[in-house]
Amino acid sequence: MKATAKAHTNIALIKYWGKRDESIILPTNNSLSLTLDGFYTQTTVEFKAELKEDVFYLDNTIVTDGQYNRVTKFLDLIRGYAQKHTLFAEIHSINKVPTAAGFASSASGFAALAAAATKALDLKLSEHELSRITRQGSGSACRSIYGGFAEWEKGIKEDGSDSYAIPIAPKDHWDIRVAAVVLSSKMKKVSSREGMKRTVDTSPFFKSWVDSIPSDLDAIKQGINDRNFEMVGKIAEANCLKMHATTLGATPPFTYWHDTTVSVMQTVKQLREHGVPAYFTIDAGPNVKVLYLPENEEKIKKALREIPGVTDVILSRAGQGVTYL
Repeated sequence: MKATAKAHTNIALIKYWGKRDESIILPTNNSLSLTLDGFYTQTTVEFKAELKEDVFYLDNTIVTDGQYNRVTKFLDLIRGYAQKHTLFAEIHSINKVPTAAGFASSASGFAALAAAATKALDLKLSEHELSRITRQGSGSACRSIYGGFAEWEKGIKEDGSDSYAIPIAPKDHWDIRVAAVVLSSKMKKVSSREGMKRTVDTSPFFKSWVDSIPSDLDAIKQGINDRNFEMVGKIAEANCLKMHATTLGATPPFTYWHDTTVSVMQTVKQLREHGVPAYFTIDAGPNVKVLYLPENEEKIKKALREIPGVTDVILSRAGQGVTYL
């Protein structure tokens, strides 16, 4: 009872920020993302009758802290689906994403874990069903089931049965690219989960954020369909700024940005002023992702690498969905 799966991380162009149910991870708004080929997690899950508890290795190091608890709790959910409540697993996960630095490592991590575990238990799931289960490990992970562009539907049911991701456009629909600008690989002071809850509970800007999402979604999906880079870029950048504005209104206020984060944003705007189309987006961390088209790759890469404080620039294309190895 063993399987290996690989899943890529994704970057949200319309952000997921806020939950209506913390326990089963139901969002307050729909979100839309692009899966990236440059960052991934590969996970092997083997269920063994002789084990008395789960054993989790991350990057060849055994994990026993909060990460372990989160993984084993998620496996409990999958064991419940399979009616194998007392069957434990040995998990080996290799993570090619900077953990907790704003690159959504939990997205690729839980998508790979869910895919490997359900396959090892021979659960015959559709992509929608796998996405629904994956959501309960990490919300953004439900979008990494698919390649290309995917939308996570918030749903309206209390049990979460209608909250899962759906594909919007495959990876070969459009050669849009993303430069991941690495500023810090350190753990964040405010986790995404903590920051999201603080914002929902205390920020006076939060309701306006939620109300703005439907029009952003309609417009960006039209832009993706038409391969309209300027439309997609403008909406993604504005949506990102609205999300981060909610954190400044929280009590106590907080931000994920560093000085260099702002420098990258300014550089992107300067590139546009000089006729090089580029747009930024930022998840819950200091690192910036820059959207661009392939003909401008060298100019983009050069400009970003010259910014003081930038430690790396990693280039990605649209990535594929979950694969089994």
